[in-house]
Amino acid sequence: MRIVIAAVGRLRGDAEAALAADYIQRAAAHGRALGFKAVELIEVEARPPGDMRREAGVLLGATPETSRKILLDERGAEWASRQMAEKLARWRDDGLAATTFWIGGADGVAQTLKDQADEKLAFWQADVAA
Repeated sequence: MRIVIAAVGRLRGDAEAALAADYIQRAAAHGRALGFKAVELIEVEARPPGDMRREAGVLLGATPETSRKILLDERGAEWASRQMAEKLARWRDDGLAATTFWIGGADGVAQTLKDQADEKLAFWQADVAA
């Protein structure tokens, strides 16, 4: 299964790009041993910036056809790391070709994209040991 991260916007500067490349390289190396074929970052830009409908279109265009679509949304479900790993493993074992994580622009995402998401996920810090 491929893991695709489709994000509106571009990384800023060499340091951010190097950090992202390092994490993607690590995820890909460890992922292959777990049956994940690739980890990809696709940065998309909508013109004009802030046009959520156009951003939704470019995110959809960057999404593999047979992909499970996960929207990163502040009002989404809160998965612990283990729960996320279990979901990815189940989808991989079910023969899913790809999982795509959508990251919208600064203004959020259009309702049409929310409606097409299979899951909505909020990142949070809850599984940090207390």
